[in-house]
Amino acid sequence: MPRDFSRAQRVGEQIRRELAELLRLEVKDPRVGFITLTDVEVSADFAHAKVFFTSMTGQEGLDEILVGLRRASGFLRRELGRRIRIHQTPELHWHYDASVERGMALSSLIDKAVEEDRARSGDEDEQD
Repeated sequence: MPRDFSRAQRVGEQIRRELAELLRLEVKDPRVGFITLTDVEVSADFAHAKVFFTSMTGQEGLDEILVGLRRASGFLRRELGRRIRIHQTPELHWHYDASVERGMALSSLIDKAVEEDRARSGDEDEQD
């Protein structure tokens, strides 16, 4: 049976779990308090990891969050090296993930279109 996930994907998921725990329990910087890690993509040589996150405040205060995350990167990388046994601990690159906001906006547009369609069909029924 073939493997469903590559080693890089498994390592990325483990890094995501460990970083989420570290951010929740160890990082005391208030700028990074309300973020959720959505994905981690690890390069083939495990030298770099793109860490995607979303914020409860949306894009408001994003610059401050990024400053806080970059400031904590050294500590987070060191702690990852202690928790995950891989040859090289990847350098962390932080990226805001706007897909949640886009998904909510699309869902809102769909709900609005359905509501307008129902209202329109209701008007047509009254005219008949």
